[in-house]
Amino acid sequence: MEVINALGRRKASVARVYLKEGSGNITINKKALEEFFPNPFLIRIVRQPLALLGVEDRYDININVNGGGTTGQSEASRLGIARALVKVNPDDKAALRAAGFMTRDDRVVERKKPGQPGARRKFQFSKR
Repeated sequence: MEVINALGRRKASVARVYLKEGSGNITINKKALEEFFPNPFLIRIVRQPLALLGVEDRYDININVNGGGTTGQSEASRLGIARALVKVNPDDKAALRAAGFMTRDDRVVERKKPGQPGARRKFQFSKR
């Protein structure tokens, strides 16, 4: 099997996923998954599509991720892995879509407005 690549995005993060047959190693930016994401919750997010299909030990995955924070990077990686798995086996798409792994979460931070300290927050109002 040749190397299959896919793209995942979330907030300001972009993850390029390269998937090939192997023994289940996941590398992110040339670091092991556990080294790159020390939080076990984020590690579980990245592995969710593999666990759903039961193929954790079948593929080696190399991910290049940049931009955003740790949560955005882990969820971008999850989307990229799910898209790559669909390229390998299109029959898995229904199960991944039902779990919500095929949908790109397009929520981003709302911009700050002029004359306000934040997007919705206003400066304190003084009547006198």
